[in-house]
Amino acid sequence: MKSIFIKEINSFFSSVVGYVVLLVFLSFCSVILWILPDNIMDIGYATMDQFFQIASWLMIFLIPAITMRSFPDEFKGGTIEWLSTKPLTDLDIIMGKYFAAVVLVVVAMVPTLIYVYTIDNLSLVDNNIDTGSIIGSYIGLFLSSCAFTAIGIFCSSLTSNQIVGFLAALFANGLFYWGFEGLSMIPSFTGGVDYYLNLIGMSFHYKSISRGLIDSRDVIYFLSVIILFISLTRLSLNRRTWDTAQQS
Repeated sequence: MKSIFIKEINSFFSSVVGYVVLLVFLSFCSVILWILPDNIMDIGYATMDQFFQIASWLMIFLIPAITMRSFPDEFKGGTIEWLSTKPLTDLDIIMGKYFAAVVLVVVAMVPTLIYVYTIDNLSLVDNNIDTGSIIGSYIGLFLSSCAFTAIGIFCSSLTSNQIVGFLAALFANGLFYWGFEGLSMIPSFTGGVDYYLNLIGMSFHYKSISRGLIDSRDVIYFLSVIILFISLTRLSLNRRTWDTAQQS
C-alpha cells in the first residue's frame, strides 16, 4: 500500500494539472471570501460561515479532478494487471490511492487556515471569532471530503476514461450532498419521509458538525459512506479481474 500511496502522490505533483487544481480551489475560496459582493468585509462579522458553505461546494468539483485518474490510467496502461501480480491485495491498491487523494485534499485545505488568522486579527474585539464552530466546520469539511474521495475512487474504478470518471464522481457527489436534501423538499415527502431523506444526504450531517458540536451519529454516517464506497470499489475491481480472466 505504501508504494501505491507514494506513486499516486508523485504522479499528482509531477503534473501541472495537480498544481492548477489546487490553485483554482484556493483562488476561488479567496475571491468569494474577500472580493465578491457580500464578502466578509461587507458582512462585518468575524465569521467563516461563508467560506465553509463555499468550500464544501468546491470540494464536490475539486475531488473528482483528483480521483479521476486513479484507475483509468491503470486500465489504459495495463498496469492494473501488473499490480495484481505483485504481493498486493485489491484493498491495498484501493487504500493506497484513497489515502493519497485524502492527503492531497488536506494539502488544499491547510493554506485556508490563514483565513482564520486574518479574520481574528481584523476583528475589533479580541477573541471574537467562534473557535468552536470553526473547528467543527473544518472537521465536517474534512469528513465530507473523505466521503467525496471514496465516491470519486469508486467512480474512477468503473471506467477507463478520465472524463467519464470525473463526470460520474461529480454527479454522485452532488447527489449525495444536494440530491437527497432536494428530494426532502418535495411537498409529497413532507411529514416524516423528508426527515429520513435529509439523514441520507451529506449536507445535513455537514451542517450538524459545523455548529461546533461533534455528534457521533454524524461521524458514523461519514465513516459508513466511506466504507460503503471502498467496498463497492473492491467489488468493481474484482468484477473487472474476473471478466479479464474469463476473456483470456
